Amino acid sequence: MNQFLCFLVLCLLASATVHAQEVELKRLGGYSTGVFDEGAAEIVSYDKAGEKLYFVNANEGTVCILDISDESQPVLESTIDVASEVANTGSLNAVAVGPGFFAVAIEHRDKQADGYIAFYDLNGNYIAAVDAGALPDNIQVSPDGKYVVCANEGEPSDNYDNDPEGSVTIVEIPSDVNKLTNANATTLDFRQFNGQKFNDGTRIFGPNATVAQDLEPEYIAFSSNSELAYVVCQENNAIITVDIIHGEVDGIKGLGFKDHSISGNGFDASNKSNAVDITTHPTKGMYQPDATVVYNIDGVDYLFTANEGDARDYDGYSEVVRVKDITLDNSVFPNAADLQDKENLGRLKTTTANGDADRDGHFEEIYSYGARSFSIWRASDITQVYDSGDDFEQQILIADPDNFNSTNDDNDSYKSRSDDKGPEPEAIDVGTIDGKHYAFIGLERMGGVMVYDVTKVDDVSFVSYTNNRNFEVDAESRNAEGELMAGDLAPECIVFIPAADHSSGKNLLIVSNEVSGSISIYEVR
Repeated sequence: MNQFLCFLVLCLLASATVHAQEVELKRLGGYSTGVFDEGAAEIVSYDKAGEKLYFVNANEGTVCILDISDESQPVLESTIDVASEVANTGSLNAVAVGPGFFAVAIEHRDKQADGYIAFYDLNGNYIAAVDAGALPDNIQVSPDGKYVVCANEGEPSDNYDNDPEGSVTIVEIPSDVNKLTNANATTLDFRQFNGQKFNDGTRIFGPNATVAQDLEPEYIAFSSNSELAYVVCQENNAIITVDIIHGEVDGIKGLGFKDHSISGNGFDASNKSNAVDITTHPTKGMYQPDATVVYNIDGVDYLFTANEGDARDYDGYSEVVRVKDITLDNSVFPNAADLQDKENLGRLKTTTANGDADRDGHFEEIYSYGARSFSIWRASDITQVYDSGDDFEQQILIADPDNFNSTNDDNDSYKSRSDDKGPEPEAIDVGTIDGKHYAFIGLERMGGVMVYDVTKVDDVSFVSYTNNRNFEVDAESRNAEGELMAGDLAPECIVFIPAADHSSGKNLLIVSNEVSGSISIYEVR
């Protein structure tokens, strides 16, 4: 009897310990712009001193300031019309908060011309604008607050006649931010890589483009000591390391490819098959991250990437084609006819830029966009230490099989993204709760947030999946107050706020949603 009681107590303690290690998301409140599918709530950044969110409303060309001191009832405090201060303003692409200021990445009205970074104090008063490269996209403030770095994507014109160089702008913040001028800004190009050949998965493929023109910076992540910036070039499937202190480009590293023929790396490949079939395929996934964050665990910096994927698809040049429309090399794919069936790989979107090494028109390899996963890379050498494999699709199938791989603006779209990039992991952040580290990943198409325990990067485990989306109504339907009834659609950015940084004493997760034009506030508990 005593032995049995001891065993029972041990079991109960073990159960309690496991339960204590789990976290869940509870939606506390939110803010809606009321604008559907116009990018009215994209990138968001947090000021802990004022307990305010700053987010970009691309639909109106404004930066909105949202007071979240009451996390359950956020209040729109003010909006800043950037065009009133900065001439030739095109789209606003990102905002980042620093000590006493926020910075905005602004593309030129002529998308291929050089853009700007505009600086404001935290009340929205204009300070200055500095020059950046073509198409400023993501912008970040270094952990020590001394630098702002902007990824200038340098996208080509639609006819591909004008392909500006990609670049990175570094702004050194003076001790008095109000004295900031254009002299504080330096833009680095990538001409040092011109003529270089790559065999590490770096993709250089634009027609008649130099390497410097072809590289398209998408996202920035700082090292924990603020000395390095990791610049994600999404279409190129590569990361560039920049030495911030010396203002130099250190190097470029391709991310390689994901082998989808390995068990655990499968995916559902067809939007024409009735049933979900998450299985292996003789294909390679291009990681092509979007959002990326550096987090230090046990003294080591790791890059966490949301492997969304992206293709070049312009009037003047497009790499996009379906597997059914290419000629497969029969010596490599003796079952080509079966593979190209619409219920197998036939509908899968692939690329003409990779896979035909000898350029004879017969493809020896099949590639797909993105990896439908998140990955962890050791920052020092950008070596992968973890990838979530096919777990996103497996967890979605468990949570919501009737709406598997739906798109973000249509609630009657079962499996419509299976032939493309699946759930499309778009946003990512990492936070610590009770000594354990968690990764939060937003799925742009299916919606919702995946949570993983990443305390041990070599032993990562799934924790939960939360999706505040109502599939029972039309995606654009509104209630009597004019609010969208479908919930939050298309997570674009995620920010974790630790309990110490908010007066509520709660760990909060902020999610900005591009299609529903909404900001969600969750408690992580």
